[in-house]
Amino acid sequence: MFITIIAFIIVFGIIVTSHEFGHFIVAKKSGILVREFSIGMGPKLFATHKNGTTYTIRILPLGGYVRMAGLEDDEETLQKGMPVNLILDENQVVKKINTSNKVSLLNGLPLEVTNWDLIDELYIEGYENGDETKLRRLEVKPDAMIVEADGTEVQIAPRNVQFQSVSLTRRILTNIAGPLNNFILAILAFILIAFIQGGSITTINSVGAVQENSVAQKAGLQKDDKIIAVQGQKTNSWDSLSASISDRGGKKTELTVKRGDQKKKITLTPKKQNSNGQQVGMIGIKAGQKFDHSISGMLSYGFTQTYSVMKAVWDALVNMFHGFSLNDLGGPVAMYSFTQQAAKYGAISVINLLAFLSINLGIVNLLPIPALDGGKLLLNIIEAIRGKPLDPSKETIITLIGFGFMMLLMILVTWNDIQRYFF
Repeated sequence: MFITIIAFIIVFGIIVTSHEFGHFIVAKKSGILVREFSIGMGPKLFATHKNGTTYTIRILPLGGYVRMAGLEDDEETLQKGMPVNLILDENQVVKKINTSNKVSLLNGLPLEVTNWDLIDELYIEGYENGDETKLRRLEVKPDAMIVEADGTEVQIAPRNVQFQSVSLTRRILTNIAGPLNNFILAILAFILIAFIQGGSITTINSVGAVQENSVAQKAGLQKDDKIIAVQGQKTNSWDSLSASISDRGGKKTELTVKRGDQKKKITLTPKKQNSNGQQVGMIGIKAGQKFDHSISGMLSYGFTQTYSVMKAVWDALVNMFHGFSLNDLGGPVAMYSFTQQAAKYGAISVINLLAFLSINLGIVNLLPIPALDGGKLLLNIIEAIRGKPLDPSKETIITLIGFGFMMLLMILVTWNDIQRYFF
């Protein structure tokens, strides 16, 4: 169990951090201030600041996040009547604002905040030492730091470095960078698998082996047979063949088989079996495989395998519209179950799972649902068509609705996973 937990943390952490790192890199290149890049969630363990970004490591090793200027309300950090401590430079301009009780700044100026603007006018105003006869208005440096309640220091976010201030093209690239990085991670993971194995192993659309006393053996299927159709529907790949048979558990099924130069019809009934909480059809055959030990073959394996999984995930999403079921989705509980199974078979199996889940996260994030990257891209497209962005208040409402929908779906999926895997 300990190994499974460690594997789950590593897999989940790498996938989510890779996604956020994609946003981070493109945002920085686009001129957007990334105020914080965090590995992990929850209370801060470590922090350092460089080139405008605060890098943090947090106590819960589950993913991470990026905070881009303009995508959270900087004004919420300060409140009227709040006591703060200011550090000034030699010109009496504010270079640090401390709002935390956890951090003490020596030689700071105590101020009770009455007014401020850290976005456009860049000032802070208040009563010095809480004395209402000493109202002071101080200029704030564009790269001033603000110490938040938990003690994390981040840079303030003036208007010119905020997300909405860069061009539409750069915002689109920033939004798409997260899912793109997930696909890149999958490519690298599959290449790593190929090098660990000493070559690429590609599944081909033919029977590699027939299990003893299986449905397939009793029906007369043989090694090297090529199943070209299931119930008259063509199967151009092993994935499409597997999906077709999986859907026909307990149903009489006609296979069109090519054996050498001859075609023949074989009728059988796939056996119902439980797989990850679902009833699926099995006939007892393994895929044929092709081996390639060349460097070019191992490198190309990363791309071909990623494309193959992307196509399979996309086909699964399309099929959901023909009959939606919560069993078609999986949350953290399902991920843990998959990791538990993968960990039994060693590192290659875990890396393969990492690649598969990374592709899933990338594709799901591109769905046009508010609160996901795909929803943000949809708003970008609407802005391009209208020639102007949506009203910020309306965009916030749309995002909140999307977020609420995702939270409800996550709760339903998690409960369904608990029932599937534990009961």
